[in-house]
Amino acid sequence: MLEIDQSGNKLLEFVKISEEDAALQFSPITVCLIVVKIGKDYLMGFNHWRKGWEIFGGCPEKGETMREAMIRETKEELGIDCVPEWLGLAHYEMQPDYFSNVVREEYGAIFGVSLGEEYLEQIEKLRIDREEIEKIALLGEISSDEEISELDRKLTEFY
Repeated sequence: MLEIDQSGNKLLEFVKISEEDAALQFSPITVCLIVVKIGKDYLMGFNHWRKGWEIFGGCPEKGETMREAMIRETKEELGIDCVPEWLGLAHYEMQPDYFSNVVREEYGAIFGVSLGEEYLEQIEKLRIDREEIEKIALLGEISSDEEISELDRKLTEFY
């Protein structure tokens, strides 16, 4: 196990595998996430519903590939078009929550993108989803008393 959060959700392992093999060999891939690196820091979004800082992403819609879902989510949450780099799969043990009332294993597709500092202003102006993602900030600038997803913080280490 790599990390556990305050709800008991566990990041069990990070699986280095090709994007094509991941789609064929692992199921369910329930979420697509992107680690956004700006300089030597990481961009985080404050999730209105979960009341904490996390990396960006969401669930694939019916018929979407992992990459298509990531490109769509990046456009919605960051307001930018990018070519995300495939990093691998996060293997989770998730506790009962809004999505399910049982403990379950899931996989998340993890992508990465490196951006220059000039993107910060552009992202703030162009991002579309301001209801779910209230605000953005670099990880190093977030106050130590604010809640940051420990699983997402751990995922930044893989990019």
